[in-house]
Amino acid sequence: MARLRWPVLAGLVLAAELPGPAFAAPPPGSAANAPSAAASRAPAAASRASAGLAPALATSAPHGAAVPSPASIGSKSTPGARRSIAPPLPANSCPGEYADNFSALAPKVRRLETQLASYTFCIRTTATYECPSYGVDGDLVHRRTQVVAHGTAFAYRRGGSGTLLLTNQHVADCPVVTDDEHRPEDVPVGCRRVNEDLSIVENEADSYGRDDIPLSRVVADPTMDIAVLTTASKLPVLPWKIGHSARLKDRNIVDVRGFPLGVFKATNVGKVVSSYDHDTYKDWDHDDFVVDALLSPGNSGSPVLAISCRTGEFELVGVYHAGYTRGSALNAVVGIDQMRGLITTLKLAPRRDSNAQLDVSARARLSAAAQNTLEPFFPLGSLTASVRTRNDGVFFFELLNRSFPMRTFPILVLEDVPTLNDDEFGALGRIWFGGRQGLKEYDVSDLDAASRPQLVKLLDGLRRGGLASFALREADQDANQSRERFERTERLEKALRRASSGQKELVQMATDMAERLAPKAEEPTVALESLLVESTPREPGDSPENTSPEAVAAPDEELPPNLGASE
Repeated sequence: MARLRWPVLAGLVLAAELPGPAFAAPPPGSAANAPSAAASRAPAAASRASAGLAPALATSAPHGAAVPSPASIGSKSTPGARRSIAPPLPANSCPGEYADNFSALAPKVRRLETQLASYTFCIRTTATYECPSYGVDGDLVHRRTQVVAHGTAFAYRRGGSGTLLLTNQHVADCPVVTDDEHRPEDVPVGCRRVNEDLSIVENEADSYGRDDIPLSRVVADPTMDIAVLTTASKLPVLPWKIGHSARLKDRNIVDVRGFPLGVFKATNVGKVVSSYDHDTYKDWDHDDFVVDALLSPGNSGSPVLAISCRTGEFELVGVYHAGYTRGSALNAVVGIDQMRGLITTLKLAPRRDSNAQLDVSARARLSAAAQNTLEPFFPLGSLTASVRTRNDGVFFFELLNRSFPMRTFPILVLEDVPTLNDDEFGALGRIWFGGRQGLKEYDVSDLDAASRPQLVKLLDGLRRGGLASFALREADQDANQSRERFERTERLEKALRRASSGQKELVQMATDMAERLAPKAEEPTVALESLLVESTPREPGDSPENTSPEAVAAPDEELPPNLGASE
């Protein structure tokens, strides 16, 4: 059964300095100090009162253990009185790198938590979308819709004259164009983002904008659901070290700081219930661990802390980002280990994908695979595509009609010719649009300027789709030899599905073009079989040298001599 997740985004409260201790955590086994998720708002007095429960932390201990009162910690005994000595740390509270309960938290950390300024903040994302539609009179209408969402971020480092903050990518970035899988609530599919604003606010009801702190994105990784933001303001930063999420064990205790329900800042505690969970939901592809803390919409981007058994201090072990829709208190946290490079260098690390580099070696792999199969098909968006090779090294990528395999004609064929540059996969050659009666050839200059770069992007997607599909078939051959190999095929399949789904808009563009440019009944056509027969020797140097979107889009550029030439 598929495991569905929900990104946790809502209206939130800025980490204001409230009276009393800034840290609140109930004893293990007691309820978290946040209201039920059934309550959409709570009175300000109630939210402020919930932030002042630090004495409960000082008395946290395993059931039956004697714990000194806060006043006795670090105090001198009176003459003639027996000195109050804290009990030794229970042997079972630290089975590994991180503690299973709060008894391992050092007294100095407890005191420091009452003095620290808050380093978690409420993030407001405001986006305006333009949505085209047709009015009752048939005229095209552009309606604008504004969406506002809130999430959590925390400051982790001073950078230059400002501060760097960490949050989730889905908190910091609204989709540029909405589709079935990427759209804010109440925004229809097919709308374009025309404006976006990021800022730190007091709470979801805060309408006074003069003291909002503007933010800007530095870097974001959609597969990890992590984003780094920056502000010119100097904010309090996380005082604890970055830990090691790989060293977490089941039943380790965690502390989550965020803004549930959009009404107050809160601290929730829980246990690690699964120390490893690889997350491939939609665009995500990263390692999580799962906790049972009672978290709510609005906690996205919250820092997740564990207690080091070695120092008795908190350490940052992850960033909360999603929950299971059909689970109760099953919340996924992105492990800190995999984001170290991103938050340190502020650059995306190259993906570990053997098909990511499209060069001459990738072309050789695809050529060998296509020549050794009777089924050169692979998915692309909602359609089926195929790749065929010719003896001179030319590829022909087909986009087949919607009724395939009932009817097998292609609606589009792109010629991919080799180049002399080993760093390039190839170059876009000729183009054919097809129908039931055959193919009609077009010159690149016959197409409008907006369509040319889109066809280059489509060709790139066809190349990657073909490589991924054949890699999956190769992996399937020995998938049952071990669990590791079986799981590799599962990852390859999910990656192929994800990449194919990302081509939906380009496939729709190609389908629309094919409906307009397919040959009419009286027009001459050619058969695909005739293209696969080499009639004129082709030298690699004769291929187009530059088919970047910018070059293809230039209407006045002189085309290479072989582009548009008939066989």
